[in-house]
Amino acid sequence: MVLGAAESAVLAFDVGGTDLKAGLVDTAGNVLGLRRTATPRDPLRPGEAILDAVEALASEFAAEFPEHPAKAACIVVPGIVDSDSGVGIYSANLGWRNFPFGEKAAQRLGLPVSFGHDVSTAAEAEFRFGAARDFRNVVVMVVGTGIAAAVISDGYPVRAGGFAGELGHALIPDPDGPGHTILEAVGSAGAIARRYSDKAGTPRAGAREVLERATAGDALAARIWADAVDALAFSLSQCVSIIGTEAVVVGGGLAEAGEGLLQPLRSRLDELLDFQRRPIIMRAQLGQDAGLLGAAMRARALLPAAKAASGKGTGR
Repeated sequence: MVLGAAESAVLAFDVGGTDLKAGLVDTAGNVLGLRRTATPRDPLRPGEAILDAVEALASEFAAEFPEHPAKAACIVVPGIVDSDSGVGIYSANLGWRNFPFGEKAAQRLGLPVSFGHDVSTAAEAEFRFGAARDFRNVVVMVVGTGIAAAVISDGYPVRAGGFAGELGHALIPDPDGPGHTILEAVGSAGAIARRYSDKAGTPRAGAREVLERATAGDALAARIWADAVDALAFSLSQCVSIIGTEAVVVGGGLAEAGEGLLQPLRSRLDELLDFQRRPIIMRAQLGQDAGLLGAAMRARALLPAAKAASGKGTGR
């Protein structure tokens, strides 16, 4: 994939809850020396542990590809992220609070550094190069163990200081009784597996196995799957009504179900909507490397040639 010509290579780092992906991206958009390592965890210095790994990988790339010197970098992480200030506000899984990733990474690498949210950055890549490239009002929803989302409105990412897109924590009707719960507790792959296993009294099955059992006629599995679809459709109907979503891009592990998820989701959303437009619902195209490609795109925007072409700096 060509990310656009520029004078120099850039470094891209996509930090996940399990893996850290890193690559050096040359001027033609080729990812050189792709690395996947376990995300470092240190409860006493969680942010610094990430930067230790980033600095070590940058040194490896410099030694391995001396003909492609990096001139900018981007780091994307999960959690609540203020990309404008370069601060990781909070990560429940990895443990940092108000950590100045952008500033400290720039000091360590000696390069201009962009910093952002992993899902938002992957969404920007899908918007520019992938499934959402023909639309301007998009929700990109990553459904795995949990649920994370990013919103693009009239062609611009909605960040709100890192608090936009927390769809996994949006309230939905609780299918197990009166009241409400959060979307992630019903519609995520982790929730599908947990709810089925708890109600069936069997060892925990994965979400894929629940779908297979539902297809084979297991009534409980079919109900658990339908609950997940209902929950996802309910939250998406709110997005359509509030921000006029015209396309929904679904990624993450649950998207591997393909039309087994997408077709009932389209049907249920259609039932919930009235006069509103029906968004196109599709699977993400860029796969697990979307965050890395988006990070390279953000790093490329920091280079002088890119800034001159846009007439202004892009910020973090």
